[in-house]
This record gives sequence, structure tokens and C-alpha cells, in this order.
Amino acid sequence: MNIYDIAKAAGVSIATVSRVLNGSGKVSPATREKILAIIQENNYTPNAFARGLGMGSMRTVGILCANTSDLYLSEAVFHLESKLRKSGFNSLLCCTGYDKSEKENALRLMLSKSVDAVILVGSNYIESEDSANDYIRRAARQVPVFMMNGAVKGENIYCVTCDDYSVSFELADMLLSTGSKTILFAQRNNSYSTRRMIAGIKDACAKHNAPFTDDHIANCEAGVGGVISALRGASRKVRFDTVMCFNDLLAASALKYAQQEGLDVPSQLRITGYDYSMLSLITTPLLTTVDNKVELMSHTTVDVLVHCLAKDLPVSQQTVISAAIVKGQST
Repeated sequence: MNIYDIAKAAGVSIATVSRVLNGSGKVSPATREKILAIIQENNYTPNAFARGLGMGSMRTVGILCANTSDLYLSEAVFHLESKLRKSGFNSLLCCTGYDKSEKENALRLMLSKSVDAVILVGSNYIESEDSANDYIRRAARQVPVFMMNGAVKGENIYCVTCDDYSVSFELADMLLSTGSKTILFAQRNNSYSTRRMIAGIKDACAKHNAPFTDDHIANCEAGVGGVISALRGASRKVRFDTVMCFNDLLAASALKYAQQEGLDVPSQLRITGYDYSMLSLITTPLLTTVDNKVELMSHTTVDVLVHCLAKDLPVSQQTVISAAIVKGQST
């Protein structure tokens, strides 16, 4: 039995059955009892589509992320889905990869699922050229778009970001004030967060008259070997005594580089991570890293989404979360 069968048996419209399923008060007691009796007799369990019929809402949110094997993204998706479920929403997840055309195709596919809103998780959805972000603005004409750790200006777009610039400036400033002379930044891709982190490091280096050029940025391929290769290549161009990494995975790989090169950490090479993931708690030595408050960002994103859809409170299009340095033994 489906919602159509229930409506036929009760002699009512599909919309009326949907109101009963969603607990709406716009149904007479007699009609409500009749519908509930039919549901109970047939052991009917409504799905998200059935509940949405006639109500203008599927209570379903599309979540897009590049890669759930990424520790940061997987944790974010976990917190988002959990918070959405507690808020009465179902979730649809799509892993898009990093290619722009694949991201656009995935977003179009998600919109075809009649979702109430879309959450884009991670800074990789932001292209360096603003005009290339028009695919997000086009999606926002159909449903509200919520960006976690990325920012695009546009109507119906709501962004919750970590203040990557300030905490990267603070961390680089601390390192340069306590013995570091030359910082190398290890990155995986040129994401929105990456660009903000580089800007913070660059300004801190300028404050201390420390060098920071393109040669002080190491572009790392995937895997531990890719990081080690990138750091060895960078060492042939600049003499660095500190490696600041885009995330804890790169930092753990940098520790392996130091081990292979016979460099003591932190007396000969200082290393920092980012994300405050489980990796920062199991390395030897323990990593100095940055807690970018992934759980808080996730919950804040859902809170903004809920209020936006309910239209019960004014909602800001830009929310910035402060991060914190977590001191370990690698600096």
C-alpha cells in the first residue's frame, strides 16, 4: 500500500493524507482517525517522498562533498547528517570529486531530487575566479544553498566559514616569534581555505621580515610519498626550518619526511598541522595543529538552514567561526 491507496480507501485527497502524516492540524478529527486507522491496519510506513506530497516540502537536504575518505570532510558529513536528522530532515549524500564539471553535474543531479536545500561541504567548491562560481548562484535560484567553509556572495546563499586567515597568521606569528626563520607551506590544492591560510602566513612573514615567495609553497601529490617528494623538491629551492601544513594528514607525512632525512622534530624541523583530527593525537611527536571547529561549523550550518527554511528568525548570509591553536610537541 502507498499514499495513493490510502487516499483512495479513505475517500480523501493525497494532500489530506500528507497533512495527517506531517501532523498538520488542518484535518478534521474524524478524517484524521479514519486515515490513521487505515495506516495502522495496513502497517504502512511513509517515506520522505510521501510525506512531502501536498506539503511543498520533502524535508530532505542534499549534502555534497568532494571525498568522504578525507578526514575533515567525513567528520563534517557525520555531524551535518546527525544534526539534520535531529532537526527532522532526511539527507541525500553525493561525493562529487574535485573536477569542476563533475561538481556542477552533481549539483544539478541533486536539485533534480526535489530537495529543500543543498549543503556544499568544504572550501574546494569555491573557484578562484568569481565568475566560475555562477553555477552555485544558478542553483540558489531554485533552493537555498548553504556553504560550509566556503564563501560566495549571492542571493539565497548562506555561508559558514572558519577564520582560516586569522588563525594562520597567529600560528605563523607564534612560530616566527619563537625561533622559526623560514616557513614552508605544504598544500594539496588551491582551495578557498588554502588561499586564506597562505594570505595569513604571508602577512605574518612580512611582519617579521621573513621570506615567503611562491618557492615557499609546496604542492603535494596524494599519498605520503607525494608529500615527501614535494618537500624534498622544495628543499632544493629554499632552506626551511618549519613546515606549516594544510591539514594533519600532510603534517603526519611531513613527520615521515623528517624521519627519512634524519631531522629531529622540533629542534631541526618544526611541523604544524590543521583540522585537529585523530592523526594529531597519535603521531610521535604529537602535532601542533589548529582546531577549526568542524562540529561547531556543522551544527551552525544546520541551525542557519533550519531557521532559513522556517523563516522564523532573521538569518545572516555570512557566519565566521574562530579557530584555535592546539599546542603539541612538533614545534
